[in-house]
Amino acid sequence: MTETDIETDVEEAQHAALELAKLSDEERTAALHEIADAIEARTDEILAENETDVEEGERLLEAGEYTQALVDRLKLSASKIESIAEMVRSVAEQDDPLGRTLSARELDDDLELYKVAVPIGVVGTVFESRPDALIQIAALGLKSGNAVILKGGSEALHSNRILFEIIADAAADADIPDGWAQHIEAREDVDALLEMDESIDLLMPRGSSEFVSYIQDNTSIPVLGHTEGICHVYVDDAADLSMAEDIAYDAKVQYPAVCNAVETLLVHEDVAEAFLPAIADRYETADVEIRGDEATREIVDVAAATAADWDTEYGDLIVSVKVVDSLEAAIDHVTTHGSKHTESIVTEDADRASTFMRSIDSASVFHNASTRFADGYRFGLGAEVGISTGKIHARGPVGLEGLTTYKYHLEGDGQLVATYAGEDAKPYTHDEFDGDWVPGCLSEE
Repeated sequence: MTETDIETDVEEAQHAALELAKLSDEERTAALHEIADAIEARTDEILAENETDVEEGERLLEAGEYTQALVDRLKLSASKIESIAEMVRSVAEQDDPLGRTLSARELDDDLELYKVAVPIGVVGTVFESRPDALIQIAALGLKSGNAVILKGGSEALHSNRILFEIIADAAADADIPDGWAQHIEAREDVDALLEMDESIDLLMPRGSSEFVSYIQDNTSIPVLGHTEGICHVYVDDAADLSMAEDIAYDAKVQYPAVCNAVETLLVHEDVAEAFLPAIADRYETADVEIRGDEATREIVDVAAATAADWDTEYGDLIVSVKVVDSLEAAIDHVTTHGSKHTESIVTEDADRASTFMRSIDSASVFHNASTRFADGYRFGLGAEVGISTGKIHARGPVGLEGLTTYKYHLEGDGQLVATYAGEDAKPYTHDEFDGDWVPGCLSEE
């Protein structure tokens, strides 16, 4: 694809975004149901194309060019496709994020200001490995009235192609404006996108820390995302150790290749001798490699952790373990080595839980729960475009609300600024009131 082609695609997305923002929630919802039905109806085609990607991925795994975690993220199954379709339906049934009145203020009699939720516009997304990411992003974009530019990794090329074809065809059948979703494939197209700061309103990269850092460092377009998922579970001395064992196991083993899997387990020294042998046995049954500090290795026979381990996102069946002497030491470790993604404390002491949760500056902080819950679908957002560890605009799993911004609508009855200026200026009332913006209408209050 040439630079001109990219510019044409983005221009089409801009026009489509304006049309998409005017569609009713019923129209956008109906289109999503069409997409979900089409995904299920074409399951065999999806699996055939995905098998091509997986076979190539396994070949490159044997050659040492891919990791097992990457290949695992590539794989689709009939049950996975069914869950993808259900995810699209879940997004469809979410409340309409658009047109909501966020605040209403009377400036004066018959002069009313409304802050109203609207789409961001054109959202560019660049993602690696997981084919279901394309569907998640497209579904959330459509529901929130945003046009989307979709750039997947070459490792999922065939899967992404068939999935894009399905959503484009189904959306067209539902009379969604042409161009609302664009699919690009060439690596060089990414650099072209990064320069389109006047056309693309937001970038959301999903992939390795190096990949996301590259995006952030090479564009002036606002970027929403995270570079690493270095997540921690802290087992307090007031923890229910059976619960802690289950949580530490789930957070590492349930799906180790994702960004919300635990990478470092912190254990209070007063419970270390009771807890570590039990969790080590559980991890061993799941082929988890444990790398421990000196205090950990005095209790269980594991490999030695290096300084680099505390700053590593493994994305694999590897976990680092450190024994700490206090809650404060656990907080200090997370603050120093965490990536502001997701942290969890296991304790029966509510005050300690509160201290941990208020002290940790991460997008998600949990009490007595696995870090794996940090997910848009599990949060009830329908799905997520990605995880944001920044503090501007959206934080944590980014769902529909994170894909909206707002604008101000002012409803008046011929008022002039001159009336409110000068020696005889009329004062503003600036009274807040409950009310929704209705085009062309003033509140009856």
